[in-house]
Amino acid sequence: MNRSLMSLGLAAVFLALQPGIAFAYIGPGVGAGAIGAVIGVIGAIFLAIFAVLWYPIKRMMKGKKKPGAAKTAARTTDSSAAE
Repeated sequence: MNRSLMSLGLAAVFLALQPGIAFAYIGPGVGAGAIGAVIGVIGAIFLAIFAVLWYPIKRMMKGKKKPGAAKTAARTTDSSAAE
């Protein structure tokens, strides 16, 4: 009894997982949209990774500037505010 019930359950799962024939038409617009969506998701992932890696590199590069450059920029800002 138990073995026949298990066989029946296994057969039901096997038949449920079999692909059926779909009589449907997917036009070129849907195909182009699907390709565009996949490219968009992949692009978003790469941009997110780039943004996460770029910010620390940008901060390191900003910290290596000459100390005199920051003072010159501050003077320029102060003199333009005085006008």
